[in-house]
Amino acid sequence: MNLNRIDLNLFVVLDAIYTEGGITRASRKLNLTQPAISHALGRLRDMFGDPLFERDGRAMVPTPLARSLIEPVRRSLRGLEITLNEVARFDPASTERRFTLSVRDVLEATLLPVLMRRITETAPLIAVNTVRVDRRDLEAELAAGTVDAAIDTLLPLSDNIRRIRIAADPLVVIVRADHPAFGEGMDMETYLRQDHILVSSRRSGPGLEDVELSRLGVERRVRLRCQHYFAACRVVSLTDLVLTMPESYARIANRQYNNRILPFPLSVPMLDAYLYWHANVDQEPANLWLREQLIQSFES
Repeated sequence: MNLNRIDLNLFVVLDAIYTEGGITRASRKLNLTQPAISHALGRLRDMFGDPLFERDGRAMVPTPLARSLIEPVRRSLRGLEITLNEVARFDPASTERRFTLSVRDVLEATLLPVLMRRITETAPLIAVNTVRVDRRDLEAELAAGTVDAAIDTLLPLSDNIRRIRIAADPLVVIVRADHPAFGEGMDMETYLRQDHILVSSRRSGPGLEDVELSRLGVERRVRLRCQHYFAACRVVSLTDLVLTMPESYARIANRQYNNRILPFPLSVPMLDAYLYWHANVDQEPANLWLREQLIQSFES
């Protein structure tokens, strides 16, 4: 049998006739007319190629096939009822569920420790997956439910995607502790004289800092383009190259290297992080709870 061609309400009728012993009492239990119950029973008989119930006086006696079906049907209906009730109620302390988040790696180090401390303390059966989703596919993944929520920069998505700003991070400059050019701190002239590292997942194109510098008609010299800030911080600790990156991650990634963290020598916009979710889960209890945990994790 192909499930997409089966009306699950028919199994509710099967259970009611079996439990009540007749069409009349089943119709009262389900608040349906007797013809509606008889029609449903006819569809069940066609589906299984079996009468399922046979008259014995006023009673409807189940056939051997109906007797073999009733317990699996009841278990399935009860399981579906429990699942639907849990979705509507969503008790984080007792619900077993796995959420999938689209998060850029630069945010993982700042978000996940706080988020997982909150979740493990209050929701011991809930698990989290983080994935990297191509920004061109993000709206489709949120709509399909393969991703429950996403955290990223401001993106041009449709009105079907809800969003809220949850963090803002300034840019800072990372230099090795004994870098000879920065004994007295940082200014724009000194910054531009250095060789730089650009961290980007893209093969080409400028970083945010390059866009802001271009507004002043100046350009920095990029000697290394790499994919991850952690690797870049290690390069900084062993060379005279300098790195521009978000401050919150800089304070985590540079702890073991003892690199200096200096203010970016230009007033530029903050690096905003936005929380995204699809409109179809706007009021879903589980997704509401997840979003609350994410927002509070950034506020901690």
